[in-house]
Amino acid sequence: MDYLTKIKGWAKGLADVGVSLIALGIVFEILFNGQGVPFWPHISVIGNVQNVLAGFSDQGLVGLVAVWILYHIYNRK
Repeated sequence: MDYLTKIKGWAKGLADVGVSLIALGIVFEILFNGQGVPFWPHISVIGNVQNVLAGFSDQGLVGLVAVWILYHIYNRK
C-alpha cells in the first residue's frame, strides 16, 4: 500500500506541474502578444485550451459531466 501512496503523490505532483506550465504558457502568450515565446516557439497554449474546451462543449451534456468529473478528481483530498 505504501507504493500506491507514493505513486499517487507523484501523479499529483506531476498534475500540479502541468497546470503550472499551462498557466505560465498563457501568461507568456499574453505578454508576447501571441508572437511565440522565444524558448517555446511553436506552441499555442491558448489555442490548445480553446480546442479542448470546444471538444467538451461539442459533446453537450456528456462534456459537462466529463468536466465535472475531472474537476472533482483533481480537487479530491
